Amino acid sequence: MPKSVLITGCSVGGIGHALAREFLAQGYRVFATARRVESMGDLEKDGAITLPLDVTDESAIRAVRESITATTGGTLDILVNNAGQSSLIPVIEQPMAEARAIMETNFFGPLCLTQQFVQLLIASGDGRVLNIASVGAVMPLPFCAVYNASKAALVSLSNTLRLELDPFGVKIITVMSGSVKTNIVKPHTLPEGSIYAPYEDIYQEKRVKPIMADAMAPEDYAREVVAETIKAHPKNWLWVGTHSSFCWFVDTFF
Repeated sequence: MPKSVLITGCSVGGIGHALAREFLAQGYRVFATARRVESMGDLEKDGAITLPLDVTDESAIRAVRESITATTGGTLDILVNNAGQSSLIPVIEQPMAEARAIMETNFFGPLCLTQQFVQLLIASGDGRVLNIASVGAVMPLPFCAVYNASKAALVSLSNTLRLELDPFGVKIITVMSGSVKTNIVKPHTLPEGSIYAPYEDIYQEKRVKPIMADAMAPEDYAREVVAETIKAHPKNWLWVGTHSSFCWFVDTFF
């Protein structure tokens, strides 16, 4: 029986879609999920099992767990917590509903998924949880404060899970992602009445436009991440994506 992987956030144009394709290329049985199945494009034709999943809905997570259990007999080799939500806005002007939604998707979603799938991961004998974090967890990227905080929370969760699940043979891999050319960041303008309005042109030229200017292709990102994840003894931390090496250097030595 092929090894299995569950990946969240597999819509076309994102990291999850590229990861799903790469795991398929490596011979894995891929369970690809997204809020809307149709958003995943041709992954099903490529061999993936596509399932609808809102990672903020615990009942939906349980339904996916039951579906995977029925297919694999109660095991899962790799859980990839990739689904994410971002925003590019001054934190003092960010709607609280949006801030809470980001935390629900980026932190509580991975926590709930890990809780629901831990028994399947243990049953596999060599389970892995791959948490897609961000260099924003350690670098104060302006106008991304809540996103940064959500990824910092995910990093902290990963560090603790690594200790708690080690006795059961489950490995936790944290990916500190740099810039990757995806559709997670949408075009932004400052909110109406923003105190930063006099600097809108600077905001666009220095913060919005550069984000994807030299970003890594998602296919290259996926190849690097998957290659390390499927090793017998993978690293606990991966720094992948444009500028990630620089961020590692600053975080490590300063």
